[in-house]
Formats: sequence, C-alpha cells, structure tokens
Amino acid sequence: MRFLPFLSLLVLVRPAWGCYSVVVGKGASADGSVIFGHDEQNWGRRVVNLRVMPRMRHGPGEVVRLLRGGVLPEVGETYSFIWSEIPGMEFSDTYINEWGVAVASNYCPTREDSYEELVARGEIVDGGIGYMLRRLVIQRARTAREGVRLAGELIEKFGYTDSGRTLVIADPNEAWLLSIVRGKHWVARRVPDDEVALLPNLHIICEVDLSDTNNFMGSPDIVDYAVRRGWFEPDGGRPFSFRRAYNRSDARDPRQELGQFLVTGRWPDPGLEGLPFSVRPARPLTVGDVVAILRDDRISNAWTQEASVFQLRGWMPPEVGCVYWRTSGDPRTGPLVPWYLGITGTPEPYYRPAEIHEQLTLSHHFDPPPETFRYDPDFAWWKFKRLQDIVHEDYEARIGPVRKVWEKFEEKVFAGQAEVEEEALRLFSEDPDSARAYLTRYSGSLALKAAELAGRMAEAIREGRPLDVGAEPGEGRPVSFRLFQNYPNPFNSCTTISYDLPEDSYVILKVFSLAGQLVATLVSAHQVAGHHEVVWDCGDLSSGVYLYRLKAGKFVGTRVMVLLR
Repeated sequence: MRFLPFLSLLVLVRPAWGCYSVVVGKGASADGSVIFGHDEQNWGRRVVNLRVMPRMRHGPGEVVRLLRGGVLPEVGETYSFIWSEIPGMEFSDTYINEWGVAVASNYCPTREDSYEELVARGEIVDGGIGYMLRRLVIQRARTAREGVRLAGELIEKFGYTDSGRTLVIADPNEAWLLSIVRGKHWVARRVPDDEVALLPNLHIICEVDLSDTNNFMGSPDIVDYAVRRGWFEPDGGRPFSFRRAYNRSDARDPRQELGQFLVTGRWPDPGLEGLPFSVRPARPLTVGDVVAILRDDRISNAWTQEASVFQLRGWMPPEVGCVYWRTSGDPRTGPLVPWYLGITGTPEPYYRPAEIHEQLTLSHHFDPPPETFRYDPDFAWWKFKRLQDIVHEDYEARIGPVRKVWEKFEEKVFAGQAEVEEEALRLFSEDPDSARAYLTRYSGSLALKAAELAGRMAEAIREGRPLDVGAEPGEGRPVSFRLFQNYPNPFNSCTTISYDLPEDSYVILKVFSLAGQLVATLVSAHQVAGHHEVVWDCGDLSSGVYLYRLKAGKFVGTRVMVLLR
C-alpha cells in the first residue's frame, strides 16, 4: 500500500477531542470505490460488540418503540446488517447493511434551544427520535439517498433529541452528509464524486440549494427558520450558509484544516472566512490513505473505541465488494481487519453473547447485564484495549515496535485481498452460500489471529521482552498450550479449529458426540511448536452439540461446538 507522503510532516494543531470522519467520493479513490472512514471516540469505560444481525420478518401490528416513548409501525421485513455496538451510548453505534449502506455520526452542537423548550413548542413530539434513527435507516434503506430521505421524514415527524449531529450515510455509488439540528430541521449534501469531505465535530455544509435535488435535501424552511431566529440576515450582504447560521460556533476547526491539508498537500487559505465543504485530493486515495489520516496523532486518541473504513464497491456483489475494515480501540495500537459484507457471523470473542432479539432491545443496550463492562481476557475487545493501555503508558517508546508488527500484518492482508476476492467471486457464481461461508471463515480467522497477536504483544511488553517484529498471526512460538473456540460456531458444514503449541508435541484432536461416541479423529501426529488450524468438514452429520478435545503433551482441552443444518 502507498500512503500519503505528507502524513509525516509536523504541523502545530491542537490534539483531537471527538469523532472524525473522512468521506471519499468514488471519483477521488484509487479503485473507484466510495470510501468512508470514521474514528468513534467517547469518554468513559466502554466495550464494543461486533455482530451480524439477520433479516427479520414482522407481523401486522408490530411496532418500533423509540427510547423516549415514540412509536411507529414496523415494516414487513428489515434488512440484515453488521453492527458495531457500544452499549450504553445513545449516538455511537456504527452499521453497514446487506446493500452496502453504511452509517456513523459525529456530534455537531448547534445554537438551537434545549430539549425541554422544543418539547414545549411542539417541535419535539412523543419524546423525539435519537438512538433509533440510524438503526431504522440501516434496517429499511437500500441506498444512501433513500436512507437520507427516510431519516429526514423521521426527524420531521418526531423531532431530533440531541443538540446537533452529522450522520454520514454512504453506499457504493455515493455518500451524503446529513446535518441535523435539535427539533425538526435538517439539511443533507452529497459529497462530490471527485472530492473528499473531512468532518470534525462541526457542521460543515455551507451553501444550500434545495432546488438541486441531486446534491441537496433538507427541511423546506431551513433558511426561513434561521431568519425567524435571527441567525441569518437576508439583507446582510452575504449568502445563506447553514454552517454559519446553525453552528454553535463558526470558528474554523483545526482538525478540518488538518484533514484538508493531509488530503491536498497544502494548507487552506487563511484569508478565507470558512473552509470549503470538500476538497480535491492531490492524488486518488486508498483504504490505507484513509486509515493513515484516522491514525494521525492529532486526530486519533486514547479514547477511540473503533476506527472503521468502509470500502464500498458497486461493480461486485455487495457480499464481496463491500468491506468493513475496522480496528478495535485506538487505530494506532491495533490493526485493520477486513469484515466482508457476506459474512454470516462474527467469532464469539467479538461480542457479549445474548439472544439476537434481546440484544436489539432498548433495555439491553441502555441497561446491559452487569458483566458487560467487566474485564474478560478472552474477549477480543479487552485484548486490544489492554495492548492500547500498555502502549499509552509509555507511548513514545512503545508505539514504534507495535506499529511495525501491525504494519507487517496489514501488508500481508492488503497483498492477499485480490486473491481472496477472486476466490469469493468464483464461489459466489456457483453457490452464494459457499462464498458466504468462505468469507466468514476468512474474516473470522483473521480477526481471531489479530486478537491473539495483540495479547501476545501485551504480554511481551509487560514482561520486558522485545517484540518479535517478524511475527505474524500464527507465527512465532506461543507461550502456552491453548485450544481456541471453533469458528464459525454454530456452523452448517465446515468449521475451523485452532490451537497453540508452545513446544513440539504429539497431538491428538478428536470430535465426540455428547454421549461420548467418537465422531472423527482430525489429528494424530507429531507437530512442531506454533499456531495450528484444522478445517473440519462434518459431511452428512445431523444437527446437534458436539465436543472437540485436544491432547498435546500433558495438556488436555475440550470445547463445545454446535452444528445447525
């Protein structure tokens, strides 16, 4: 991968303090994809669940309940989606649905009145809408444009609860910035195909032309309302600017300036009153370029829960063409892992187990089980978070060696992307379910290896051992015997079982029924130290619960797996 050459320049800019997004039009990217990058940053003790939610059918009379009491009819069927959930947070979840529509948001405070005042004026009704807005977009929209329209209808029906926010809604064809004001006012602008928008915690839409329906949407009275409130003077000699009228502060944001510099290679004109909505890049951008911006020390920080880069390509089936690249935690201390849209599940260490319908409820999200935030060394989030915390104890000394390990990891992933997708497309043309199973195994096994490597690096730093910069997932000598949970689990035909050997050992790996009957012997051989994987094709076995047992030296480990036909 080639990265922007000017990322290493030293620039005096204030440290990062909130979410940040990079939105690349399809004509500004190196491969013709829409690229949408986002740093999700929140204070406090947090965790992140990453899970696939299936399509769901709903019967007549079913309703959607909003957080503060509002109700609206449910649709007959909702779309499937990959969900990055931050339990307890109202405005922090990230989504991508089966059509490649991706949504995340940035807090952008406005000068609008308080929630209570807008309720009293009738501009927020039935409690308003907040948390469920992006969920409803993801469950019901097949395109970004459709998602913007749907969001606008919901805002105008209920009124928005937060002071202000910008949603980025993107698909393989286009990306939109939807700027919302508390109450029933909003405006959306399409990112030009050949440009890049850099979004800090500030509304960046300037001029608004609602007659240009290809590039703008919004409340019909967006200008008149600003006039009534005294935020815009039509005879003042300046054209209407949403940014100037509605933002709590119209000061130039240093992180937007920095982002435009990183993309164009030149600083914005200091004589300009405001910054442009978007800019043309010095050259076409890649996924690597976008994550390099998100990793910049002046943009990322230690309270980043996730960095995501959506690579949205419309010339392939969305299952293969749309990739949710993401890191757990600070992107500087973790690796990008590709989650293809075609995956049917994520490994259990990447989410707190809960029944799917229960996890989708408001009560589960806002009042999660007590163990949700407890440290769990087997939970992938805590593996990456522990490494992040250890690095930040002595950032200048530790970040370099850690980044070298992850750079090697990412180089191998990027180099293998074309081959993985070629195989997935071949399988998809013959049997889409086989392609989905292949992508599920690929993304899941890579994610588990990344978590394993994060844990190994954290242990090495704690013990004062130098990091093996040449180490990759599954390479190097593990420090202990370990039998990992199979993946996927449950599965319907094939699953992967992996284990660590800290020393050369005679290995026996067998599968048993719950009654203790031997089902299969997968390994019975002498193996060298290292990380090993076995793919088990269960053939025509019936659905049920099975055990797999590893014996290696004096170590014996057993785990449970579920076969579902």
